[in-house]
Amino acid sequence: MAKKLGGLGKGLNAIFIENDSETEGGTVTLKISEIEPNRTQPRKEFDEQALSELAESISQHGLLQPLLVRPLTLGGYQIVAGERRYRASRMAGLTEVPVIIKEYLPIPKQWR
Repeated sequence: MAKKLGGLGKGLNAIFIENDSETEGGTVTLKISEIEPNRTQPRKEFDEQALSELAESISQHGLLQPLLVRPLTLGGYQIVAGERRYRASRMAGLTEVPVIIKEYLPIPKQWR
């Protein structure tokens, strides 16, 4: 039997709820209008040139990596990971994007 390696802390998996009823870990497609950026996004500045290049790539090849979103209480979804991809997808004119929907627990105060 392989020995389980320990890690430094619990990681992101500690904030996710085990059973994701909507996707069970799979990818679904959402209208981009149903998704909103996270107000607590640590990145405040986005390089417009890099976003334009990413938008061009998305136009040519599609969005290769889905966004990670969480459902909001009053409807819609909030980005957990992938705001650059979200912004570039909008620039590319996409109306729908692939996402992974995850329910998650509030982040404990000691992790903030």
